Amino acid sequence: MSRPPKLNSMRLLESHGIPYEVLGYDSSTRDAEAVAELVGMPPFMVYKTLIVESVPPGSKPMIVMLPCDKHLNLKRMAAASGEKKVRMAAHADAERMTGLQAGGISALMLTDKNWKVYIDRAASELQNIVISAGQRGFQLRVPTIALLTLLKARIVDVAQDKDDHE
Repeated sequence: MSRPPKLNSMRLLESHGIPYEVLGYDSSTRDAEAVAELVGMPPFMVYKTLIVESVPPGSKPMIVMLPCDKHLNLKRMAAASGEKKVRMAAHADAERMTGLQAGGISALMLTDKNWKVYIDRAASELQNIVISAGQRGFQLRVPTIALLTLLKARIVDVAQDKDDHE
């Protein structure tokens, strides 16, 4: 694979002295679990980034990160964020709000928006997690505690198994 581009997410990590490893994959792959396989990491370590909105919309969107083999529990997310009800933004809306392509949305690329960042509690049990670099085809393996601190992320219990219909 060719040398990865220097993305703003990488510059941000470097400016804070946070080490990272770039993991490349075929950018036509959109499924997060397939990405995990392509970068050789277990799904519980690869975190997808979702954009969530309050219902009705009014406040800023929220960024939610959870293991790629889990689903977001919207009721628990609403409770965790203090909202009455939340919904996931459609891919087109998420792209419009973030300026990033679905499959390449990264909380590291959105720090200037001052959106609240939530990360599923399972991350706090891992030394490193893998997240989007902000461009399809690239993931970053980063130290979890440093990432949580940099993003001012709130740890929440919002992930559920895909077959759990709570």
